[in-house]
Amino acid sequence: MTDLPRRHQRARGPEGVRHGRLPRRRGGVAALKLLAALVAVVVVSVGSVAAYAVWDVAHSIKTGVHLQALPGHSAIPQDIPNVSAIPGGVNLLLAGTDSRSDLGGVYNSADEQDASSGAGNNDVTMLLHIAQDHKSMVVVSFPRDLMVPIPDCPSPDGQGTIDGSSYAQFNTALSRGGLNCVVATVSKMTGLTIPFAAVINFNGVSAMSSAVGGVTVCLASPVTDDYTNPPLDLPAGENTIVGDVALSFLRSRHGVGDGSDLGRISNQQVFLSALARKVVSGGVLSNPVELYALAKAAVNNITPSETLTNPTTLVQIALALKDTGLDNMVFVQYPAVTDPDNPNRVVPQDSAADALDEALVNDQPVKLTGSTGRAAEDPTATASPAPDAGAGGEPSPVTPATPAAPATPAAPAPGATSAPTDSAGAPVELPSTITGQTAAQQTCTKGND
Repeated sequence: MTDLPRRHQRARGPEGVRHGRLPRRRGGVAALKLLAALVAVVVVSVGSVAAYAVWDVAHSIKTGVHLQALPGHSAIPQDIPNVSAIPGGVNLLLAGTDSRSDLGGVYNSADEQDASSGAGNNDVTMLLHIAQDHKSMVVVSFPRDLMVPIPDCPSPDGQGTIDGSSYAQFNTALSRGGLNCVVATVSKMTGLTIPFAAVINFNGVSAMSSAVGGVTVCLASPVTDDYTNPPLDLPAGENTIVGDVALSFLRSRHGVGDGSDLGRISNQQVFLSALARKVVSGGVLSNPVELYALAKAAVNNITPSETLTNPTTLVQIALALKDTGLDNMVFVQYPAVTDPDNPNRVVPQDSAADALDEALVNDQPVKLTGSTGRAAEDPTATASPAPDAGAGGEPSPVTPATPAAPATPAAPAPGATSAPTDSAGAPVELPSTITGQTAAQQTCTKGND
């Protein structure tokens, strides 16, 4: 995708947003960082550290955003059931904002504030789905440049609604109507009810990577990017990245894959899988100091929905993942092809998107059959063809893939609202046009040569 100026829509809610013409800095934030923090709260809540840790974390959480029900959907529960006592599924959305407001430091400059302020755009959006039986997890990354219908959204001030659009860029949902609008848009796309959500800023990425002592990522070739702050200049091989360097790595577009936002998503999945392996297998879960630091770093840098403001809820969600296993943690990119009206934008690839949405709504485990994406490679895997590239570095329209026959549907999992059903059996094989990886795959980032 070329680096042309983005089309932005000004917020129609009470909080303005300004965007410059240079799309150089974009949010890079990962759903699993929050999950690591959730597990942290669980562990530090045992023993003499518990009272202070829970109190301090509770007082670090910002005022929650009230998620309003969409027409045709039941009201989102405010009294969230105890996931550990009443097992159930979870849908949690994380929106990474590119706003520089209130970040301080280098972001106080006029150029940075002109680039994005106010609510900002949801340049990174991930949906976490935990199955009702807790045996599988899917994290879906939604392309920033996806052109989709955005529904009417509740106004952030609670007064009235903000008009939707039949055709708009996905990452404008946050600046249009805040977190509720991002949730409404993803809910409309997938058919899922999403009771948990949060907005995360740039500082959260740096803080989380520092809290775990850095994340070691594999680079198949050098990664350089002068457009990030700080600039990237990482050699091939294993690199342990931390703080602002980790932030630059996750935000990098020019330095990885084909320079597109879709390449950046697969690069983020390389980081996510490495982070998951470190948290699950690297001793982080047995270190109260690191775990508490993760919890504090998370809550200091998110604006949560009201349903996430209780630390106990974070504990309950974390407990849902304690026995899932790395092989059953799947990261996917929402399938997209080149927009026929604009080679620098993408639209959902309908048949593949339908197969993914159906699996999520029916709470079924999934199996990847496609590649690891444009900026990632699995050195141990048999090569599989990637989708054809069209103009602007985006995928060309492809012959619709035939979705695999689904297993016997389990009860839908709109949130943590019903007893688990066994989703065991053969996973749903996703079409090969859907890219991604599991947390167990030790992939390497491909630099943009």
